[in-house]
Amino acid sequence: MIKCHLSRLMGEHKMKIADVARAIDVHRNTITNLYDEKAVRIEIDVIDKLCQLFKCQVSDLFEFVAEAEEK
Repeated sequence: MIKCHLSRLMGEHKMKIADVARAIDVHRNTITNLYDEKAVRIEIDVIDKLCQLFKCQVSDLFEFVAEAEEK
């Protein structure tokens, strides 16, 4: 399972969903789905914009967690 750490990054930068959506010019629903970890797919350009905004690596934003570790 892929875990998204967008909510943690947003908390560290004191940003709201609307702030992030506006800053990277992406629809609010896209950010909401990532924040709630409900996204089924994400465009590479959105990942790129998020990494630029938070000045982080892709590995700071997403993490693979094995199913056994999850439980």
